[in-house]
Amino acid sequence: KQYVKIDSDKTTVNVKDNGMLNSGSSLEAVKKLPGVITSPTGSITLNSKNVAIYIDGAPSSLSGTDLQNYLSTLPANAIEKVELIYNPGASFDANASGSIINIITSSKRQKGINASFNINYNFNKYQKPSPQFLLNGKTKNLSWQTMIGYNYIDGENLMKNEQTFTSFTPQKNLFQENFRITTNRNFYFRTGTNYKINEKSNLLFNYNLNLGNDRDVYSSKTLGEGIDYKDNGITKIKNNNNELSLQYKIKLDTLGKTLDITAFANYFDRNPLNESRTSVNTFNNSKVDFGLTNYYLKYDFAFPFEKQKFSINTGGKYNTLKVNNLGKYNINSASDAIFNSDIYSSIINFDYTENNLAFYVEARKKVKKFNFTAGLRFEDYHVDRIGKSTGEDETRVQYKNSNFFPNISALYELNDQMNVSASYSKKISQPNYNTIDPNNSNAVNQFNTSNGNLNLKPIFYDNYELKFSALQFIQLGTNLTIAKDDNRFVFEAKESELVSNQSFQSFNKINTFSVFAPFPIPLDYFFKGKEEFQKRMNTIDKMNYIFLNVNYVKSTIEDYPFPFENKAIINYNLQSQIILPWNITNTMSYFILPKGTWEIYQIEKPIQQFDISFNKDFMNKNLKIGLHCFDVFNANEVNALIVGKNLDTRFYQKPDTRTFRISLTYNFGNLKLEKESTDINTEKVKSGGGMLK
Repeated sequence: KQYVKIDSDKTTVNVKDNGMLNSGSSLEAVKKLPGVITSPTGSITLNSKNVAIYIDGAPSSLSGTDLQNYLSTLPANAIEKVELIYNPGASFDANASGSIINIITSSKRQKGINASFNINYNFNKYQKPSPQFLLNGKTKNLSWQTMIGYNYIDGENLMKNEQTFTSFTPQKNLFQENFRITTNRNFYFRTGTNYKINEKSNLLFNYNLNLGNDRDVYSSKTLGEGIDYKDNGITKIKNNNNELSLQYKIKLDTLGKTLDITAFANYFDRNPLNESRTSVNTFNNSKVDFGLTNYYLKYDFAFPFEKQKFSINTGGKYNTLKVNNLGKYNINSASDAIFNSDIYSSIINFDYTENNLAFYVEARKKVKKFNFTAGLRFEDYHVDRIGKSTGEDETRVQYKNSNFFPNISALYELNDQMNVSASYSKKISQPNYNTIDPNNSNAVNQFNTSNGNLNLKPIFYDNYELKFSALQFIQLGTNLTIAKDDNRFVFEAKESELVSNQSFQSFNKINTFSVFAPFPIPLDYFFKGKEEFQKRMNTIDKMNYIFLNVNYVKSTIEDYPFPFENKAIINYNLQSQIILPWNITNTMSYFILPKGTWEIYQIEKPIQQFDISFNKDFMNKNLKIGLHCFDVFNANEVNALIVGKNLDTRFYQKPDTRTFRISLTYNFGNLKLEKESTDINTEKVKSGGGMLK
């Protein structure tokens, strides 16, 4: 039940038994993990490297706000653990950029029928419950799980932009403010089965359904010389996400050779409907129809040779992804003109198709105290992007690229508890639909536009890493990432126009250097003595500790002249566990991203948050009650400077992050671990195969 376990190739964080992490959403839990930093624009990095999100071993098809919304609706108490994979090998998609966060929801299924009821009740200005029911068990050769739940969460978000349009002489200034009240209503249903065909083979099936019905009520204003503009409206968003996977696992012989075959399908659609009216009696209405379909089929072989201390893993995958987004806009017509008519002032159609064929081979060899890994992955991409706007010619961007992506690593065991490792990997990142879709968002009005960049290129990464690990708790490492044709979110303006455009800009080369150091501070060793400390090492859930993670990050951009001092950032993240009287477990979490330069953004005020949680078990651990307060001092806000073409933007954002929560979990059924228990192994990608459970 330890909080964290550090291996040479990954760090595993326990979520299920951590009261601080398991009471909210998966997104909340991910943001508290050691080494994870959320940028001023909301993107997530791990030890300064871009992140690919995997769920049960499968790369998520979603991106941008769709992915964040999905993680917000996936409850954290459905997570068993999270794997932080810093430099993924050839068995993972090359489209993993620099690192992977793998959210594992599988857990042991016990003989008989077992159930758990959970409810979170959030207290802020809005008070809404989020109940969940989990049912699982095992009958003969069939293990199964079903989870049903509903989220109902309200929140507020205030954004302000102080903008200077630098192409004017003299320069002109605008002040923009946007206040939103967001309602997220989400129903989810997750089910999984594991059928043991015989002693050597298993068949696994999983189906996940998410249905969302969200709403944004917003009011905005723009002030400047001779300008007093207001825009009030509402956006209604319905979406649904369906995921299906079928996995066949077979043990080929007694030597450990295995074969995994996985088929996966994902269907997602989103339908935002925006209505607003401005202070100058104009309208801003839109209707968007977004759809995503993703299929893949993959296989993985594992060939271990234990006597030779050697293993080979190989496999392949075919993936096809299709995205269509049809946006219909009327800027100066009443709402019925867009919702009850086929006449629109503007229509933007976006189509994206990606076909990907991949094969890999990876070998591992142990020579005395050295462990070597070498892999090679072949990826063949066929990408077709089409954008068409009313009154404009169709824009089509096609490319085909076939590349080899090598990875190599070496680990030297200093002794049983300490090692030193070095690794290199080459990766690619396809610009996701969120960054290239030319459709406008509901941020559009007379002074704002928002669109993706259809011409963004694939990003190629060279990742180098060197680190020292000890005692499965301590690391000291450094990495260098060289990214070619990387892109960043920017505000920019056309010359002599008072219109701010939110988009993504490509940069020739971005180098990111970082140093990271996660380590525990064992409070019991200092306050209880060495003997008591050693006793508690066997029951870490009863240990008092502070786990500290420190990150130093410095980025340089080849074709971006920093208009301010490019100052590195040292990020601090702490999580503590204190055992109080009456067996109450107190956990606290604190992170701070201080002033400095994050990528191309100047952070002008530290971003920070302090959370505190109290948890206690009752009725022989069948009943668990937690009291939580997030962002105790209401200090989590973003103050950043973004300098783009013809436009300097001082960006401010303050969400209502201070929330009080009561969580209650009651378990009933057969709670004893039986010898016949099996795992519902929902992992759809294996890091080098594995034995059957």
